Amino acid sequence: MRTERFPLRRFVLAFLAASALVLFNTACRQDMHDQPRYTALKPSTFFGDSSSARPPVAGTVARGDLREDELLYTGKQGEEPAAAFPFPIDDAVMERGRERFDIFCSPCHGRTGTGDGIVVQRGFSKPPSLVTGRLLDAPPGHFFEIITNGFGAMPDHAAQVRVRDRWAIIAYIRALQLAANAKIDDVPPAERARLQ
Repeated sequence: MRTERFPLRRFVLAFLAASALVLFNTACRQDMHDQPRYTALKPSTFFGDSSSARPPVAGTVARGDLREDELLYTGKQGEEPAAAFPFPIDDAVMERGRERFDIFCSPCHGRTGTGDGIVVQRGFSKPPSLVTGRLLDAPPGHFFEIITNGFGAMPDHAAQVRVRDRWAIIAYIRALQLAANAKIDDVPPAERARLQ
């Protein structure tokens, strides 16, 4: 009994040839390369509004941009400026606030918040002192509003100063206010000896 090897060999050769043909045809197809697409903001006849750029679905929120904490992101409690901070203030927040204040605020307001920054020394209008007058009684939400949206000659800093950093700056402003208006009696007795 002799078995025929040729049909198996022919089958294998036919299979390999068919596989090569399939690979050749799929590799050379340009469907993905030549697919219809639109250049951004170019007109389109496909959509009813004739715009190729599609608006986001209603209610879409960018990842990491869900602003559920109204106090943190608006500086308000209801319709009024917030009287409290949205997170605890610790040494790290104060240090961050000092650093951000020195970068963004001190050119106009000065390092101590009195309004004698370098731009004032160069002839620009003097901003109000942060450590005297009406701003001593202003709630933290008021400062948040001013930093975010600007006021008078002060431009808004929403694009430059992140939300949490605005609150850190406000905490540091509170420390400047306390320091500028402190009396020796405000210092604990154990610390007074060091100061005198």
